[in-house]
Amino acid sequence: MSFNTFGRVFRFTTWGESHGPALGAVVDGCPPGIALGEADIQPWLDRRRPGQSRFTTQRQEPDQVRILSGVFEGRTTGTPISLMIENVDQRSKDYSAIAQAYRPGHADYAYDAKYGLRDYRGGGRSSARETAARVAAGAVARAVIPQVRVRAWVEAIGGDAIDDAAFDDAQIDANPFFCPDAGAAARWEEKMDAARKAGSSLGAVIACEATGVPAGWGAPLYAKLDSELAAACMSINAVKGVEIGDGFAAAALSGEQNADPMRPGADGTPAFLANHAGGIAGGIATGQPVRVRVAFKPTSSILTPVPSITRDGTPTEVMTRGRHDPCVGIRGVPVVEAMVALVLADQALLHRAQCGIS
Repeated sequence: MSFNTFGRVFRFTTWGESHGPALGAVVDGCPPGIALGEADIQPWLDRRRPGQSRFTTQRQEPDQVRILSGVFEGRTTGTPISLMIENVDQRSKDYSAIAQAYRPGHADYAYDAKYGLRDYRGGGRSSARETAARVAAGAVARAVIPQVRVRAWVEAIGGDAIDDAAFDDAQIDANPFFCPDAGAAARWEEKMDAARKAGSSLGAVIACEATGVPAGWGAPLYAKLDSELAAACMSINAVKGVEIGDGFAAAALSGEQNADPMRPGADGTPAFLANHAGGIAGGIATGQPVRVRVAFKPTSSILTPVPSITRDGTPTEVMTRGRHDPCVGIRGVPVVEAMVALVLADQALLHRAQCGIS
């Protein structure tokens, strides 16, 4: 069985391949009466769109979204919302050299082992191109939870991290790296140029914070808010690690250091003095900012020759031509935001279904 659908009440299914005629998503479970149009979705796709700087793939895709169903007179109808994005700048011939060889680090062999065939043109479904559909679906999710602000940024590239003391939210959209630290962004330009010229690639860490999430969203065991967020972010192409709150660093703390102390708040809710838990306790939101960190591996499609084998087991070297992101994590920022928004919209509807409140 192949799993292409995510969510429990607010569900979305993505379809399409990197070099097919189009890709898209079907969003089901969206409440009726929500204002929604293509203009509400397009700005989020524009943030992810390729070819906007020399630090991303030069594939020129407008990523223009079309709403095919589920919206009438500018409002959702409660029926499935079908979203389509055409592919207009495929260059499939760039991949002819790897039609019979496996790219190390990519999903080529794994797909072949599972299905007995693979779409070698850009990796088919394993391509980061699939994430455009997630961003479109995520825009619908944002409309369901307008009280929540989801904001992500690149925290590190190639092991070089930002200075938290220099964090400036306005900088995130002011440079090609979604970087909140102007000094780090300047350093990353040199690192990325060096990697690109060497025919190599770099990994990245993305941090995401959701504010306005009310206490109570989530579930104690098998639909924990943190486990759903982890599953959502791990499903993104090239992601190899997810942390909630302090994550692995919490294992080095003592109990008192890791605690999130509380004092009486002005409105009768707790005033937290720390947020090591990332806004989630026992799988349920505490009302604090929900914090997630996501690790992206270096792009597997590189110009540096790497030892590999062909489908018949013959030794070879693979050097992937074509247009690729030298750091796939950069354009992963709007994708992480979309997946977090999709989980939160689903959890909001689950909470309303069980507890009768939003």
